[in-house]
Parts: sequence; C-alpha cells; structure tokens
Amino acid sequence: MVAFEPRLFEDIDPDERPSLAAALVPIAGMIVFLSVGIVAFDLDPQFPLLWGIAFTGLFARYHLGLSWDDLYDGITDSLLMGMKVIIIMFTVYALISSWIQAGTIPGLMYYGLEFLTPAVFLPVTAILAAIISFAVGSSWTTAGALGVAFIGIGSGLGIPEPMTAGAILSGAYAGDKQSPLSDTTNLAAAVTNTDLYDHINAMRAGTLVAFGLSVVLYAAIGLNAAGSIPAGRLNSIQTALQGSYVISPLVFLPVVVTFGLAIYGIPALPALGTGVFAGVFTSMLVQGTGFAAAWSAAQSGTGPETGMVLVDKLLDTSGLIGGAWIVTIAIAALSLGGMLERTGVLAVLAHHIGRLCRGVASLTLVTAISAVSMNGLAAEQYVSIVVPGMTLRNLYEEQGLKAKNLSRAIEASGTTTSALIPWGSGGLFMAGTLGVSTLEYAPYYFFGFFSPLVLLIMGITGWQIVYKEGSGADETASPGSGVGTGVPGED
Repeated sequence: MVAFEPRLFEDIDPDERPSLAAALVPIAGMIVFLSVGIVAFDLDPQFPLLWGIAFTGLFARYHLGLSWDDLYDGITDSLLMGMKVIIIMFTVYALISSWIQAGTIPGLMYYGLEFLTPAVFLPVTAILAAIISFAVGSSWTTAGALGVAFIGIGSGLGIPEPMTAGAILSGAYAGDKQSPLSDTTNLAAAVTNTDLYDHINAMRAGTLVAFGLSVVLYAAIGLNAAGSIPAGRLNSIQTALQGSYVISPLVFLPVVVTFGLAIYGIPALPALGTGVFAGVFTSMLVQGTGFAAAWSAAQSGTGPETGMVLVDKLLDTSGLIGGAWIVTIAIAALSLGGMLERTGVLAVLAHHIGRLCRGVASLTLVTAISAVSMNGLAAEQYVSIVVPGMTLRNLYEEQGLKAKNLSRAIEASGTTTSALIPWGSGGLFMAGTLGVSTLEYAPYYFFGFFSPLVLLIMGITGWQIVYKEGSGADETASPGSGVGTGVPGED
C-alpha cells in the first residue's frame, strides 16, 4: 500500500494558504490547455500536460510565493507515490507480449471461441472478471493478464472492442471492491479508520446493485449481437491461431502461476513479474522459441503473421518498450498533480467543497464530487481516496455517522471512476492494456456510472446509512429528507 500524507487545509499556515480564487487559477489553466491541445489541435496529452505544469509552476512561484524546491518536492512525492503504477504498466506490457509469444492468449482465444456465443459473451465476461478480481484482489491484474484475450474472443464473436472493454472493467472493479486483498480497499478503510471487513460489508449492497444492473445491460446488448457472426469466421480464426501457435493445456501455465500467486496473497507487481518469467519459459518449452527471441518478444513486442488480418491486429503488441508512451503521460499527470497538492490547491478545493454540506444527502454528493475531482486533478486513484477521506472525516463525525459511510463513499465514487479519466493512471493503464481508448470504452463501462449513482441514492434515501450509537440522528431522519434512516449502532 502506498504511503501518502496530503497537505490538509488546517495544516497549511493561513499566510501561505491560497484563496479559493487563486486555487481555481491553475485548475482553469489545466482545463484550457487540455481542451485546446487535445480537442482543438488533436495533440497527444503529453505536451498539453506539460503546458499545465509550466503554467502552474510559474503561478505558484511568482504569485503564491513557493520556492522551486517546494515544487520539485511536490513532484517528487507524487512520482514516488505513483512509482508502483509506472512499474506495473511496464510489467504488464511485457507480460502481454510474453503470453502471446507463449501461446497463452492465443489459447484462451481459441477455447473461448469454442464455448462462448455472442448472446452470453458480455455478461459472462463481466461475471468472470468479477470472480477473478475478487480472488486476486486487483482490477489491474485481471485486466492486464486476461483483458487482451477477452478482447480477442469478443472480436471473433463480432462484439465491438469498446463493449468488451467495458464489461471487463465493470467486472474487474466490482470484484476488486469486495476483495480484502485489494490495496485500494485496504487504503479506504485505513484513511477513514474503519475496520476492513466493516468497510467491505458496507460496500456490498451498493456494489451488488450497481454490478447487477451492469450485467443486465450487458445481457441485453448481447441478445442484440446474437447471430452477427459471418459464416466460417470462427473456424477461420481458430485455424489461423493453430497455424501459428501450439495450442495445448501447457500454454496456460503462466495463467496458473500468476493467479495462483495472487490468490496466495502475493502483491500484484511480483505476481505479474513472475508471470513474465512464466510466459518466457512457456514460450521456450511449448512454442520452441529460443531464449533470446523469447525475451526479445517481451521487450519489443510481437508481430505474428497468421494469415488473417484480424488475428494479426489483435496479437500485434509493442512489449515493454511500448509502455513508454503511456508512462510519459502518467509521469506528466502525476507531476502536475503533485504540484497542485504541494501548493495547497487540492486542500483548499476539498475544504470549500466540504462547506457545501447541509445533510447526509449533500455530504454524500460532496464526497463523490471530491473523489472524482481528485481523480481528474491528481491523476491518481490513491489521491481520490486519501484526500477526501482525511478532509471530510470530521464532517461525518459531526453528523454522527459511522466511518464506514465515508469509506464506502470514497471507494464507490473514487476508485471506480478512475478508469474514466483519460490522463489518470487508471484510464491510461486500462486504455493501454486493452487497446481501446478511454473515451471509446467509457459509454460501456456501466459499473463506473452505476456505482456512484447508487451511492447518491443511498445518501438521498438513507438506505444503508449507519449512525453511531447515541447520535440521535435516527429520531429525526425520514426518507427523502437528506438525512439517512439507518439505525444507530447497526453494523
């Protein structure tokens, strides 16, 4: 778990604390630069983010009075916090290429096309991803290890890649939020001083509703996709795969090793790293690839020539080196987020957002807005948990609410929406891993929308809102009043 100590509003000297108007200046600048660069001129995000870094640095130095060393420290702290994410990105790119070279992903595609149909593919994908993510405790491991295979199976069945990506993400994040092995789940409990299993139990009802609605929608989409496969297409894909790879049960050794370690409790990074070694070993053992060629594929990628354009496109990867493009965006976004945190901009924004609270409904809404905003501003899902979790804790105390209401709120709205931010670590990782841009898969990532929506309904109706013993809040609560109707002391 990452150690991150944000600057809170009350911890900043009033003479050094930016006003709300001043705090909004770099935010406005960032919005303008990203809009002009990405939308108007169709640039990649790196330089628009760099413009934002330069503008924020100059504003902080010459208007807010921070030293260059202060700003460097902010960038360093943010990059240190995101270093695990950066290393995982590189590792997953190497893993995908090594698993393709080993025949692991082609094997999964081959057998998946054998057993799945368009009508059931999307809901089954979401459910399988949820089960795997719950078992290993990582949405990233699930998407990184199996995402490309699911995308390939879906393409073979005539399912558009953005739909498949959305189903993968819905399952991956839903399972992750219920797993005691998840780092974000543990972090949300820790920063709000909530027992881990109290936090998980508090999230269960909302997660089940949001995920259930998602699965129903995927099933409806799947029914419309049924019968859309051109005659002979599946046989052609399977023949192309068999012609280029040895397909046997041995090719699944990397899957067994990687997920076995994850289920055993080994963290994502060493489990995925071991998966790369397992992929290289399997490539040499099963496919007959030479030692140097196997490692070269993990480093530089794969370029199969199966005789079928669709299969070649799906299995064409750039390896570890290909991760550099994604990582440069992550570094720029984390640097900008670190500067915003060090200047006190994030703390000031969170404080003023918190002042809008007038009851449980508004407090829930403010928590959700804070978490989503931190995702966009700091480009890191850990910040979306830590900053609102620590900033708003006193407001939950004042209203007599148990801490697990807060822990649930920051996870249901923060972690689950991180994959919707194109320049954030979650969005970058998922887009790079699945080969589908954030804006393309976003409309089909139903859980990312339903999770915060169900959370807001909880705040408005009082469903699952729980008070501390003796708070007396339940005596005045009524449905629709903006105050929860939970029973004090109820777990």
